[in-house]
Amino acid sequence: MEFFVWNMDPVLISVGGISIHWYGLMFATAILSGFQLVKWIYLQENKSLEQLDHLLVYAIVGIIGGARLGHCLFYDPVFYFSHPLKILYIWEGGLASHGGGIGMLLSIFIYCRKHSEDYLWLLDRLAIPTALAACFIRIGNFFNSEIVGLPTNVPWAVVFGNIDATPRHAVQLYEAIAYSAIFITLFVTYKFTQVKHHTGATLGLLLFLVFSSRFLLEFIKTKQASYSTDLIMTTGQLLSIPFLFAGLTLILMSRRKHKARVTNNKTTRPKG
Repeated sequence: MEFFVWNMDPVLISVGGISIHWYGLMFATAILSGFQLVKWIYLQENKSLEQLDHLLVYAIVGIIGGARLGHCLFYDPVFYFSHPLKILYIWEGGLASHGGGIGMLLSIFIYCRKHSEDYLWLLDRLAIPTALAACFIRIGNFFNSEIVGLPTNVPWAVVFGNIDATPRHAVQLYEAIAYSAIFITLFVTYKFTQVKHHTGATLGLLLFLVFSSRFLLEFIKTKQASYSTDLIMTTGQLLSIPFLFAGLTLILMSRRKHKARVTNNKTTRPKG
């Protein structure tokens, strides 16, 4: 059986010693498309656009800083504790989505404290572009031939020529497809349902769907951590569980608050 061979150069263009990578292009696309989507949401809800530039800076710093620290601490702590300056060498690669999620939660919390914004309200809105951004970033991973899947003989297997001649699951594309479907789900529910009025529901749905997908796809992904454990689950799966349950908790809390609100409105409605 012949398989699709992928040996794309991760460098998109190189001029005068300066290189632009496909991953960098996908990351920039994720940021810019996310910014435009948040701008559209703000216009839909008659919110001021004045602070959006500041919000973008907070989000980028939180995501990149958290993702880098997450990779260093979660996946290769021995190396980075031995070479702490290497933590700053972000151009060498190494970003963890779980760390990026934590970093964004913290940076947006600081932003909301400083600008007197409702934390959960804003996270609900940011959840939609986050799913889209995750899709673009996984496409960037595919261009880099990194985070590859386990060997397989399925007809749609991909040979990553920059790694070896073994057909593998293109797990980066599986994740990209999953995240694009999650983005569509969040966008449609935001636009055509009342979910925007249920605080925490959209964020909860994002966390539950993204990390459920991530947990399942880890079964066909190559080992990412530099260390081994005696556990059945991978490091990625272990890190996904808290986010998954946090999402489920937010969904249930949102439903409970909505039911309580409806009940309260019925009991306080004037009779006759």
